Amino acid sequence: MSHITLRCTECGAVRDADMSALRCEECDSPLEVAYVDTAPSTPSPQPPRWAGAPIPLPLHDAVVSLGEGNTPCVEMAALGKLLGLRRLYGKLEFLSPTGSFKDRGTAVMMSVAREQGVTEIVEDSSGNAGASVSAYAAKVGIKAHVFAPASAPAAKVGQIRVYGARTHSIEGSREAATSAAVDFHVERGLVYASHNLSPYFVEGTKTFAYEIADQMQGDLPEHVVVPVGNGSLFLGAWRGFSELKDTGRIPRIPRLHCIQASAFMPIVAAYQGIEWTAQPGAMTVAGGISAADPPRLREILRVLRDSSGVALAVEDEEIIRWQRLLAEEEGIYAEPTSAAAFAGLESLVRSGHIGNSESVLVPVTGTGLKDAPPP
Repeated sequence: MSHITLRCTECGAVRDADMSALRCEECDSPLEVAYVDTAPSTPSPQPPRWAGAPIPLPLHDAVVSLGEGNTPCVEMAALGKLLGLRRLYGKLEFLSPTGSFKDRGTAVMMSVAREQGVTEIVEDSSGNAGASVSAYAAKVGIKAHVFAPASAPAAKVGQIRVYGARTHSIEGSREAATSAAVDFHVERGLVYASHNLSPYFVEGTKTFAYEIADQMQGDLPEHVVVPVGNGSLFLGAWRGFSELKDTGRIPRIPRLHCIQASAFMPIVAAYQGIEWTAQPGAMTVAGGISAADPPRLREILRVLRDSSGVALAVEDEEIIRWQRLLAEEEGIYAEPTSAAAFAGLESLVRSGHIGNSESVLVPVTGTGLKDAPPP
């Protein structure tokens, strides 16, 4: 991978690209991909799937794909009317191969793993990322160990298992599953393919922004409202829009807003400058954003600042209400995590952060079929 290096997101230190490199050797901050030459792209027939975005792979056949990307953007007229918005769009990420947007990031991360000859990996996930990594690992013959909280939905754990991954059920919080995964990878000397830390994962999620630019035909939404746990889609969207603006393909970047569940709101607390600590045994119906300690918190705060975005938290009751509204008004059965973004959108409109004459896009990040049905 001579056309890329890895760069620290905080101190800017540069190191050679390596699948096992997740943090800066100087200050222990997360890393990002830096392109030495932005010309390389994916080999045929993949380019349409990657939406013309530069990716961290040279020109050969290491790329692994299950058909991710190219998810539709649909106008949500009924919900737009309910909210008093001129235009509201949903990007249907739940139509990805394993049922969530995570396939975008996994495709790039596992392509890099394949290129570097990795044969066994460790991941931790509350569900969707574990299923995605397990599927792509199966595609390329890599053995996967997935650590998940014991409280993860049975359907998501079952999906991980059906791909042949070894599942490790961990009692306690989401962070306990992460700690167990880290200990396991250190003890066994395995690659930790963390979707929360891997710089390659974000390089996959940025295709979300490239597709929006293509699908909206120059008429970009003024706001993008994203449910955020550890922030891979949020950061990928910013990276993609930034690249597009820097190369003159779009004139501006939409305002990016961050929505969290009130039980897990470290980003909202940092954005608002208030003290917050996860309560013991805290739970939310939006399991996909139940992250108490996101490793890329500072990056997310910078994106909020630079895009003039807002971070806010919503209650589970509102999440469930919007999960039902999506189904009843638009025929979309979304996971609670996705519904959280719509609950947050309602608050953004009511507070005046989003005007009624402005256009909004919300990613429907995952399918409701993998969660318990709403009460």
